[in-house]
Amino acid sequence: MSPVLRTSAAYAWRLLVVGTLVYAVFSLLGRFHEIAVAVFLGLVVTAMLRPVAGLLARRLPRPLAVAVALLASIALVLGILAFVGETVAGERAVLEREFGAGIGRIERWLEQPPFRLNPEALTDIQGRIGRFLSDHRSTLISTALSGSRRLVEVLTVLALALFCSVFFMNSGDRQWGWFCAQLPMSVRDRVAVAGRAGWRTFTGYTHGIVLVAAINAVLVGVALWALGVPLAVPLALLEFFAAFIPLIGSPIALAVAAVVALASEGPLIAAVVVALIVVIGQIEGHLLHPIVMSWAVSLHPVVVALSVIGGAIAAGVVGAVVAVPLVSVIWSARQALRRTPEQDLANRTMGKARATQDG
Repeated sequence: MSPVLRTSAAYAWRLLVVGTLVYAVFSLLGRFHEIAVAVFLGLVVTAMLRPVAGLLARRLPRPLAVAVALLASIALVLGILAFVGETVAGERAVLEREFGAGIGRIERWLEQPPFRLNPEALTDIQGRIGRFLSDHRSTLISTALSGSRRLVEVLTVLALALFCSVFFMNSGDRQWGWFCAQLPMSVRDRVAVAGRAGWRTFTGYTHGIVLVAAINAVLVGVALWALGVPLAVPLALLEFFAAFIPLIGSPIALAVAAVVALASEGPLIAAVVVALIVVIGQIEGHLLHPIVMSWAVSLHPVVVALSVIGGAIAAGVVGAVVAVPLVSVIWSARQALRRTPEQDLANRTMGKARATQDG
């Protein structure tokens, strides 16, 4: 057998094993997605609040510091949501009037060149929508009821996530040490090294993606407010959460903002919002991600795209959100396991030398 064929075969079966493992992980996440989402959110909360709890623990007992950090963050989130709800409620009358006038402008715009749609066709579309709603009233009611059940599931997942985060922040190190102690001695050190590297990467990725999402939300909110688009604050909040899905989240959120701008301010402002989609996409892809995410792990854009699409196919929106940090953690663990003790010693020596020079 030729060396090339032997090498290709060796890489082929390894790729098959890795692919099978990734498929099994995503299948397991899809099968028990509520538990997986709760644990993932618990890890995200831990990555965000553990430094705060560590600072408070210098003055307070550790459990009390964890409780204060968690309750303060919950109060902050509820305050933001209350502010958004108050903003929407205060603008309700104005929004109804603007959207009514905006729909009329869109209809007149579609009746003019180059579209030249028949006004009767637009009226017929409105009539069909009304008939559809009346004919499928029972289906819509059952869908609403299923949505209420989904709300109960979401609240259950959030409660479980907070429950997990309390123990992760308070005694995560001891839990990880206990887990490693149950493994055979031959793999215990390697698992500990991979776990530490993976947690550093996950923490860096979480901090980075939250910072990127916050910057995007501020840019979108300021731009929409300057353009006079209504619901600027809720749309900025939508942009914040959408940014957690790399590559596709921000364009989808800004597309919603473009539709709102079209209905309320007309085609010109909507075109400006579409241009805003391109500008913010360039800022995020070429400035924010390379700078902010540099402390985590650098993944090629093709790997990010394939991870997001593969995660979405395997587990829907949850898979799309989890895919990139999961791939980042796996890659970081692999890189840590490939380093030899001599390389680690050399890196520590170089770090000490730089610190001495800086000092």
